[in-house]
Amino acid sequence: MFRARQYAGLCASGMLASTLGVMFVPAVASAQDAVAAFYKDKQIKVIIRSAPGGSYDTYSRLIGRHIVKHIPGNPTSVPVNMPGGGGLLATNHVAQIAPKDGTILIIPSLGIAMYQALDFFGDNLKADVGQFQWIGNVSTSNPVLVTWHESKVKTLDDARREIAHLGTSGAGSISAQLPAVYNNLLGTKFKVIYGYDGDDAIAMERLEIDGRASATWAAYKTTSPQWVRDKKLNLILQVGLKKEPELPNVPLLSDLAKNAEEKQIYDFFSNVAALTRPMATNAGVPPERVAALRKAFMATMEDPEFLAEAAKQSAEVGPSMDGETVQRLTLEILNTPKPLLEKVRAVMQHRAGDEIELSKKK
Repeated sequence: MFRARQYAGLCASGMLASTLGVMFVPAVASAQDAVAAFYKDKQIKVIIRSAPGGSYDTYSRLIGRHIVKHIPGNPTSVPVNMPGGGGLLATNHVAQIAPKDGTILIIPSLGIAMYQALDFFGDNLKADVGQFQWIGNVSTSNPVLVTWHESKVKTLDDARREIAHLGTSGAGSISAQLPAVYNNLLGTKFKVIYGYDGDDAIAMERLEIDGRASATWAAYKTTSPQWVRDKKLNLILQVGLKKEPELPNVPLLSDLAKNAEEKQIYDFFSNVAALTRPMATNAGVPPERVAALRKAFMATMEDPEFLAEAAKQSAEVGPSMDGETVQRLTLEILNTPKPLLEKVRAVMQHRAGDEIELSKKK
């Protein structure tokens, strides 16, 4: 134990910092060695909430193939498709059954933290996603409300005067819920048509519907760059923490709040929208392995081979978000005060006649 005078002398000379640095480096190296030793010859299972095919399957397999290159010990990975319950089967498995040692990864359902906060699934959700260890977010690109260039609804003011039909898969999707929010708080007249299972973009191009509510800007640039180039889209509104740099003149939802109450509601949805494709491991994983997985995830997002394969598959990547930020936003959503959650739940309810089944459209 240093005497006070010796301690002061060491601080003045810089010897204390050097001494602590020497002590710290072996400790870090020891932790890294322990992580590498654990993952050596291990197999990471990437649990996929859906059947083969579709975006969850694409991203899960893509990340799984490349993230292992950046994890100490160079483990292998294997995709495990676990469809069922709209993604709940996979999420519950990760929370309740899967080993809690850092060998499990999952991209849960979009908006899972919001659904948990609103008790949307009731007892069917056995997981607490606030206890998940979030590794990172593939993309923070803003969801954009768009209509086709031939639609009579081209601006937010138009949407307040004229009815526009938006395609969606079903009532549980964010693409169905956002139009209800817009109708209830912005005075728009959107009607959502259920039954489009991933083909709403084609339906928009064919003029079967006017537009779409929740596809991201990055997705349009990746999958339909010709639409962006040829200005085939009317860009009406974007949702996120900040405006897309390329869309400075497209209104941001949170900027439209007329009072503090609306601002709270819009900020809630902005946090949800920022978590586009977050990846997690389960609770109970040792901190040093969580840190290694987070570091490997961010390295993967900059890996040229990963980016090349993502581009080949038209998979949007970036701007990515680190695991610590995903964790913070998830907890903010889950810790939303109950009075605010009641207001959120109310504005997500469609008005009578605003929901139409595809089979009954005509």
